[in-house]
Amino acid sequence: MKKLQLIGLVMLYTLLSSTVFAAALKNIKGKVIDASTKQTLPGATIFIPDLKVSAVTNNDGEFTLNNLPSKGSYLVEVHYIGYKTATQVVNLANADGLAFSLQPTAIETKEIVITGSLISSTSKRNSASSAVVGKDQLLQPSTNLIDALSKVPGVSQITTGPSISKPVIRGLGYNRIVTLDDGVKQQGQQWGDEHGIEIDQFKSDRIEVLRGAASLMYGSDALGGVINLLEPSTAPEGQVKGEFISNYSTNNGLTANSLMLNGNENGFVWRARGTYKNAYSFKTPTGYFPNSGFNETDLSGMIGLNKSWGYTHLNVSNFHNNIGFYDPNLDANGNFVKDDGSAFTNDDYKNRTLEFPRQDIRHFKIALNNNFIIGNGNLKVDLGYQQNQRRELDEPTPALFFDLKTYNADLKYYIHETNGWQPVFGVSVDDGHSQNKGTEFLIPAYDTFGLGAFAYAKKNWENSTFSIGARYDFRKNNGKQLIVDDEEQFAPFKNQFSNVSGALGFTHQFNDELNFKANAGSAFRAPNPAELGSNGVHEGTFRYEIGNAALNPERSYQVDAALEYEGKIVSASASIYNNYIHNYIYASNNGEQRVADGTLYDVFRYGQVNANLYGAEASLTIHPVPFIHFENTFGYVHAQNITLDRPLSFIPAGTLRNELRFEPKLKGTNDAYLSVGINSAFKQTRVDDVFETPTSGYTLLNAGIGATFNLGKQPVKLSVSANNLLNQKYYDALSRFKPGRFDQENPSLGVYNPGRNITFGLYIPFTVVK
Repeated sequence: MKKLQLIGLVMLYTLLSSTVFAAALKNIKGKVIDASTKQTLPGATIFIPDLKVSAVTNNDGEFTLNNLPSKGSYLVEVHYIGYKTATQVVNLANADGLAFSLQPTAIETKEIVITGSLISSTSKRNSASSAVVGKDQLLQPSTNLIDALSKVPGVSQITTGPSISKPVIRGLGYNRIVTLDDGVKQQGQQWGDEHGIEIDQFKSDRIEVLRGAASLMYGSDALGGVINLLEPSTAPEGQVKGEFISNYSTNNGLTANSLMLNGNENGFVWRARGTYKNAYSFKTPTGYFPNSGFNETDLSGMIGLNKSWGYTHLNVSNFHNNIGFYDPNLDANGNFVKDDGSAFTNDDYKNRTLEFPRQDIRHFKIALNNNFIIGNGNLKVDLGYQQNQRRELDEPTPALFFDLKTYNADLKYYIHETNGWQPVFGVSVDDGHSQNKGTEFLIPAYDTFGLGAFAYAKKNWENSTFSIGARYDFRKNNGKQLIVDDEEQFAPFKNQFSNVSGALGFTHQFNDELNFKANAGSAFRAPNPAELGSNGVHEGTFRYEIGNAALNPERSYQVDAALEYEGKIVSASASIYNNYIHNYIYASNNGEQRVADGTLYDVFRYGQVNANLYGAEASLTIHPVPFIHFENTFGYVHAQNITLDRPLSFIPAGTLRNELRFEPKLKGTNDAYLSVGINSAFKQTRVDDVFETPTSGYTLLNAGIGATFNLGKQPVKLSVSANNLLNQKYYDALSRFKPGRFDQENPSLGVYNPGRNITFGLYIPFTVVK
């Protein structure tokens, strides 16, 4: 009931906004043509990211953008398949009769708009090291959201089977990565090894990955980078559009279906999506892993107004995931068996009903995103409320049960560009409250509060940009005492931390093809309550964890640089970085063990060291002819525990990905392709052997085929993709099922990553009203 009341109040606010900020409406018309032939381009998409307004050209290549402000300069983005994306800063005060001339290209354009940084700009004028994963890439086979991003150089994933993935950027994960959804920081249980990201993988049309420290924009936690999920653009005026997605995977019987509708009537915009996924136990090259299935239900929606005064959008989502787990139990021959010693059958493995133990994860979120035109600038206001509930069940009664409620508010005022300068000022507040509602306890109940303020400015010249900014943050944590059976399990603690962060950025375009960017900055991360106050058995990681209330904040000092080239046949990029972290927090085991509930566990205590991480990322795409696409990416990170003079633990191995795509023009089809890919990971011997084992290198063969067919006027995209086609046995360096992490009592026991998997995909975009 409280959630419904909250939604109702925000809806009322959304409707009242149209009265408070009313202004004269403005419509702008324009045209999109081929730069070479001067022919019009019907079906081109025009989008203004900062206003969330879109349009599509008609059969004459003409478009109309409705309900725009009467003044202000905004970046406009124009897309058309087979052409370079065009971007142009448009002053709406004199923008009548816009004309865009697009250049044909066989190379996938890099000239895209990045919105996850403080000021939306093209990637060439954004100093942050960034990558964008588009709709086509998100539709490729993956088991969850982070799995879909793992092909980006510098991005890895900590996996607990196919259902759980945590992002790792340049060797940093957990609370060192910020995930933005609907403009709001995702707040769950980021500190845990087996805690995934509670977001529907199909809800975004585009995801931006910002690599490197980003505390200037997002405060504490953004040491490694940011994952920014962008909602689908609103439908063009007067239209109702939608999409249906359906996948089936052979390895674990994963079925994934998602339906979305998206409408716009005179600036009143809305969207609704429902997704359901279900899988039984996954199969390795040596057999099935018991009770590793999952099921997931996601419901989300948006209502809002796009008017001349700006926009206000109310987003609501409800995520529910059930995940099976298996405590290792072996017979005399080393085979997995049930608790009673009986063998698993094929029916057991393919049973979609989950047994105990299992997880029950729920995440409710409501976010209000606003952009108001005020004076000579824009005021962006993002407000959010989230409730994350995580139950770890050994029986119907939860053992561990975390209930976290978080409130967020972010305000940013953008002053319109003057003489090339674009200033931004902002404040942010977050308030969190976590309760323990289970029968077992790992971390204390706690309250957190954070406050931040920043100033930032960006200067644009003809071929260069310079940016500078500073931020102040204050955070406090209040851990609550807990007495169990007359013994103190959690001692109370109170901590306060403050920090000043700064950043410098520079870009330079030598010409239309060659671009350079560089950054230098500092960032920080306050210790989280798990690191400060843990005292108990963490069932998912099979260890006993003890926190340290005397921990200090982590402070990061990072530099990076990148060189990018985009030609007619070849596009390439190369970047290097170095990230020094003072007071790096980590949990380690030094041989200590403790008995809990009759079981012996290794004890992991949180401490601090100084660490240094450096590495490189590179990409090379070659189009020798328009129908051949050869893409190559590389990523490597070297991480050292400077204090103890040994490698940091759980760092991803170097990766090399190669894909050759044949893209013929076939009569009656669009976007046809046949692909063969090789994914290679180098061996990872740079491990902290006190509590981690090395992993061998491996090479996986992948393949795919697909095309879009027209049934009348309705396009239908069909695809078949095969991962690990040769059924290779391998352990990923970050898998929680690899030897040494899976079973503390038997460090040689491990579970291979999934074997061969063939996925059949169906994608149907459609228009209901036009």
